[in-house]
Amino acid sequence: MTAKNISLVLNKINDISFQDWEVPQITDPHDVIVEVKKTGICGSDIHYYTHGKIGNFVLTKPMVLGHESSGVVSSIGDAVTSVKVGDRVAIEPGVPSRLSDEYKGGKYNLCPHMVFAATPNSVEGEPNPPGTLGKYFKSPEDFLVKLPDHVSLELGALVEPLTVGVHAAKLASIRFRDIVVVFGAGPVGLLAASVAKLFGASEILIVDIADDKLQLAKKIGVADFIFNSKTGGGASGLIKAFDGKVPTVVLECTGAPPCIKLAVEILKAGGRMVQIGNAGGDVQFPITEFATKELTLFGSFRYGFEDYKTAVAILDENYKNGKEHAPVDYESLITHRYKFKDAVAAYDFVKTGGAVKCIIDGPE
Repeated sequence: MTAKNISLVLNKINDISFQDWEVPQITDPHDVIVEVKKTGICGSDIHYYTHGKIGNFVLTKPMVLGHESSGVVSSIGDAVTSVKVGDRVAIEPGVPSRLSDEYKGGKYNLCPHMVFAATPNSVEGEPNPPGTLGKYFKSPEDFLVKLPDHVSLELGALVEPLTVGVHAAKLASIRFRDIVVVFGAGPVGLLAASVAKLFGASEILIVDIADDKLQLAKKIGVADFIFNSKTGGGASGLIKAFDGKVPTVVLECTGAPPCIKLAVEILKAGGRMVQIGNAGGDVQFPITEFATKELTLFGSFRYGFEDYKTAVAILDENYKNGKEHAPVDYESLITHRYKFKDAVAAYDFVKTGGAVKCIIDGPE
């Protein structure tokens, strides 16, 4: 490894710079050092960049950005057996406390002591967990997943948001013949739709207010139907656009109050709804209709056990017969690519809303 770990650092709101940070060292026999090759920009990154916080996570000190990454194993601890130097891996960016009740109970994503890349740490005097937008990143071996030969490093950077969709589909218990509506045609919504289809959904409608994103949903093969909620005429218009079908499952990926309300209105009695998108604050909720329909609402936070491996397996299966025969064109989600030296420009561009998914190369 080189002596420097050039990293992209968020110093404060609207202030990003390149800095040399400490090169991570192996301190546990199960540690792995990964040389980062590809990193996606997430909406949460932009939220920290422009607002300095998401909910209770508030930026108070500099933080290396990035958590959607893949790379190549650079060095390993003495006890590592699952990966070797040179392996290409997807990095699961959140490591829980191995002592927490949540970890022991099988819900480690809810661990209150989670160390999650590029997420502010509220403990006085302690640095923020490092993000993945640097030369090197340290991870326990069991939070790395090897990439199959025909899954590129770019696709490896899509594993993190794809895993959000996997977790939501598991929560909703999506099964054969479910009829699914996905609110939001951003990366998470499109990826969640692809997972819903694989889990058995018979037909999927994707809702957004941007026609170009809706057309992309059709192009890449994740939407059977599309609906523009800005011009489509509310619940009755949506059901009409869905060829009269009433959904049994909603995956809500926007956090927008009108979408949350519409989701309750369109769901079939006894249906399930997963709230994936983050709202800006409290929202009004149609509780009477929710109750009388006996709907079930699930909160969804990141991902849990086996979700990352499932997401990699999805990409493996999708591309096993080559790109030209892939059922879903995941690569078309990557609309913009930047060199690491241009990473600040990448963040400024994504901030304008002009990208579906932007990928930044690792430092050369």
